[in-house]
Amino acid sequence: MRLADEAQDQSWQEYANCLGVDPDLFFPERGASTREAKEVCRGCVVREDCLEYALGNSEKFGIWGGMSERERRRIRRQRALARQAAMQVTASEGTATA
Repeated sequence: MRLADEAQDQSWQEYANCLGVDPDLFFPERGASTREAKEVCRGCVVREDCLEYALGNSEKFGIWGGMSERERRRIRRQRALARQAAMQVTASEGTATA
């Protein structure tokens, strides 16, 4: 990816509710509450962009798009299962027409 494309892809960050908020809020200590960080994310207009950024970059820590790593892991797992199912359907359709 070219540097210009990468910068454009992250332009959504300029509209984030968390802009200017202490980043430590989004990286709580283990076992600490994530409620405040998720509250900042709740009405954010770029919440989906943020979540997709975290999923696409395998962010392992912090609150991104209003979701914790555990919640993002669940989404990645669901998407992987959906891709597998779609590939199996495509493969079986190819076998049925052959």
